[in-house]
Amino acid sequence: MFFTFMRGVVRVVLFLINGNAHYENRELLPKDENYILVAPHRTWWDPLYLAVAARPKKFAFMAKEELFKNPILRFILIKANAFPVKRDKPGPSAIKTPVKLLKETDLSLIMFPSGTRHSTALKGGMAVISKMAKVRVVPSVYQGPLSLKDLFKRKRVTVRFGEPIDLSDIKKMNEEGLAEVEHRIQTAFDQLDKEVNPDFRYDVKK
Repeated sequence: MFFTFMRGVVRVVLFLINGNAHYENRELLPKDENYILVAPHRTWWDPLYLAVAARPKKFAFMAKEELFKNPILRFILIKANAFPVKRDKPGPSAIKTPVKLLKETDLSLIMFPSGTRHSTALKGGMAVISKMAKVRVVPSVYQGPLSLKDLFKRKRVTVRFGEPIDLSDIKKMNEEGLAEVEHRIQTAFDQLDKEVNPDFRYDVKK
């Protein structure tokens, strides 16, 4: 209930700030099953746009452990279906918690499977979660303002969803398996970017 309420508030705020959002291919989102919604992480507000674009589905998401030290923020995060993860040394709970949520609740999961387009570590974690929970992965991309100033200028925001990806045929998360996960996810991201605007450029900060 709290998640739905907060998403409604966020939707209104984003409309007031920008008011030029376009959500494409929403019909591809699975209707009667949980899934992992993934995207390249480009701004601090793209998770907000993803959650709004994929409504009415409710989501859980990972948040860095440090954010939960503040009691007020901790209360909000927990009510919004967030769970803590150590980014430098993610423990078993980084896999077990989302798998349990996907299998036992009506919550899907939002993940940004790489800090940059060249990292495979989190893509591997995403693949393990997908296989253990027996859910598909839905690729998506955000194209739009990359600075808060441009967001307030009401420049166009586009969130586009792709066809769900089944990773169940990848038997082992070894080097070969991770390379295949990387290939499928990155190919989907690249294709979606091309479909929205092939001239869009995002400079990865290393």
